Amino acid sequence: MTPSPSPRSDPPAAGPDSPVTPVGPATPVGPGTPARPGELSQPGRPGKADKLVDGTAPPRPDSPGLAVSVPSLVLHATDNGVSWITLNRPEAMNAVTWEQRERVIGLLADASADPDVRAVVLTATGRGFCAGADLRGSPSAGERVAGDVARMIRGGAQRLITAVLDCEKPVIAAVNGTAAGIGAHLALACDLVLAAESARFIEVFVRRGLVPDGGGAYLLPRLIGPQRAKELMFFGDAVPAAEAARLGLVNRVVPDGELVKTAREWAERLAAGPTRALALTKQLVNASLDTDRTAAFTAEATAQEINMTTADAQEGVSSFVERRTPTYRGR
Repeated sequence: MTPSPSPRSDPPAAGPDSPVTPVGPATPVGPGTPARPGELSQPGRPGKADKLVDGTAPPRPDSPGLAVSVPSLVLHATDNGVSWITLNRPEAMNAVTWEQRERVIGLLADASADPDVRAVVLTATGRGFCAGADLRGSPSAGERVAGDVARMIRGGAQRLITAVLDCEKPVIAAVNGTAAGIGAHLALACDLVLAAESARFIEVFVRRGLVPDGGGAYLLPRLIGPQRAKELMFFGDAVPAAEAARLGLVNRVVPDGELVKTAREWAERLAAGPTRALALTKQLVNASLDTDRTAAFTAEATAQEINMTTADAQEGVSSFVERRTPTYRGR
């Protein structure tokens, strides 16, 4: 993993605000909201859940003994075309482990490749979204030599952020609590960011004498400008959700109890849209600040050429001519 620090040296003990039971897309998870056991997809709606991080299959909602905690660090379910990825180490404020990082990267790659997945929600259980990196679970590399740290950053934090930026489906961050260090960058790399009122964002690196990693110095200036980015990174102060929205770090702040409901509404709206057109639009916007006008216009024309070969583009044009609401299939 990368040396992204957590905002506190010792994780808080698990308690009423730190549920460890599994969470699914139908579960209203927010800061301090206990998870409902077994809700891996919304009852009465088609859904699917894949294997847990330990390789076992998740229990069905009607399985006996669901009150027992599921041994999973990352929960996953697909419901109504939306892939729900949930960090589940609430007792550690979801400080992300090496195993969690690899799991999230894999799930984002799966979302890109699966035509039945048309949007992604990234969220967490308990009071923290992600409190940074937890290096204690990282594989031992033995004696460190020159170049090891740079290689670790490239293969760790940067791969995680790149997986979000390059995911071919729109990714929504539903930030339920503290997002610090790499956790903040994980949220800010998403295409849309929803934050609970109690959420906060912390560029915690300076507090530990570290340089920001996980693309922070790339992401923040593009969101809020270089001077604001330097202010956050130089001082490391916690930014409450309302201030984050004012600065332009998040799209919308919602009451804690409405976070997952709003994320579901946004994700399902995206999942009903022209998936390939959204993917190409995401690529154009993400590349726009790194290219000149000629390259940007060339990329735009190429994206239009590619998109016009899709069934959804044909449906969009036909529905306009026929004066009806389009029905997109993500193809």
